[in-house]
Amino acid sequence: MSIEQMDSFQARAAKHAALADPARLRIVDLLTLGDLSPTELQAELGMPSNLLSHHLRTLEDAGLATRRRSEADRRRSYFRLADGALEGLVPGREHAARRILFVCTRNSARSQLAAALWRQVSEIPSTSAGTHPAERIAQGAVDVARRHDLDLEGLAPRQLGEVVTERDFIITVCDNAHEELPGLRGIHWSIPDPLRLNTEEAFEGAFADISHRVHDLAPRLRAA
Repeated sequence: MSIEQMDSFQARAAKHAALADPARLRIVDLLTLGDLSPTELQAELGMPSNLLSHHLRTLEDAGLATRRRSEADRRRSYFRLADGALEGLVPGREHAARRILFVCTRNSARSQLAAALWRQVSEIPSTSAGTHPAERIAQGAVDVARRHDLDLEGLAPRQLGEVVTERDFIITVCDNAHEELPGLRGIHWSIPDPLRLNTEEAFEGAFADISHRVHDLAPRLRAA
């Protein structure tokens, strides 16, 4: 066995070892849907914070999870699955949904892009809304959508309360919206706000992140 093959084998073995613990397997199952803070994971799992920290460090060391600092409350961080973490492994259970509702603060970039991407890959309807809608969609979002053959022209930001229904499968794509609505049912994707830099590279990065997540989740949801 070559050195490269051995390294790959050891990395694979580390993932299996990490997933052999029931608590860590449950954490990974939760992260296949969206990003979660340690506080949210602790509430879901009902375990002491020191034990949870141990499990999260083990998942990070095995290359299964990564963390990033919240753009809203800098004291908070979010965990997500590392890219390619579950290659060759079967993720969690299948879910049913009637409509996907993507939510961010301004409904001017990330949530609009996510809804448009979702419509390309799934038969489940999608829409978007904001907690504090902007007057118009950000030009950077319109431009990046056009570069990837999506059309956001003619769309306008909308207020969450005017759009949401009890049957929606809600996905927040903005830390501010997620932390503003702690009791909102659904999942969270911690995607950096491209408007903070307002550059072509920032919007391309957000688009790539959203596209990766949409293509990963869509096969796991079926129409209710």
